[in-house]
This record gives sequence, structure tokens and C-alpha cells, in this order.
Amino acid sequence: MTSGDAEATIRSLEDARYAAVMAGDFAAFAAHAHPDLAYTHSNAVTDTLESYLDNLRSGFYVYHSIDHPVDRITVAGDTAVVVGEMHADITAGGTRKTLANRSLAVWVRDTGRWLLLAYQPTVLPEPAR
Repeated sequence: MTSGDAEATIRSLEDARYAAVMAGDFAAFAAHAHPDLAYTHSNAVTDTLESYLDNLRSGFYVYHSIDHPVDRITVAGDTAVVVGEMHADITAGGTRKTLANRSLAVWVRDTGRWLLLAYQPTVLPEPAR
């Protein structure tokens, strides 16, 4: 697999993981995630794969819309780093929120499959007035 092929695969997997969460298909999300997933939220809370899935299934996190433009994907061996943004309209813990984040996602190739190992958003600063 060339670097370009890997980048296209990762871009497709990023789309698929966000689509799974939007569709409420948490089994599909889990299929894209590494068992040791560290999923950090913009409030600095970090979920494991199991705790994130529990929060999704219970309705603690409900995603109403997500836009996730990718700035670049860097593939180094069996690791891919995705740098971009994540803008979303969500309900978290019963509170409706609008998110605007820079984001970093780390994918690893494990037994021939690319799996999401880590996700870290950083809140974008408010525009100057």
C-alpha cells in the first residue's frame, strides 16, 4: 500500500467513524476503534472505548451534525495522524452545545486493519470582535 493509498483509506475511515456516530451505529464505530482507544473530549474528559460507547448508547452524547474538514494526513509506517477540525452540534449530558475544535486523530495499523487509537480536540478561540 502506497502512502497515497493509506491516506485515502484513513480519510475514508474518518468519514465512516463520524457517519457511524451520527447514525447511532455504535457497533460500526467500535469496529473502527482500537480496544485501547483514548477518546478525549473538548472539556478534557477522556473516555476509553467502553466508556465512550456506554455514553453514546445511554444518550449522554447525541450528535446532531458533524463537519470534520481534514487539513493533512501523515502516514509513518503503521501510524497515521490526521490533523483537521471538528465542528458539531451535540447534546452532552442533556445540554445542547456547538463545538468548534482543531482535532488530532491517531490511527494504527493492527493485524492488517487501520484502527482509531486516539482522538484529541482543542477548542478554537473565539474570533476577535
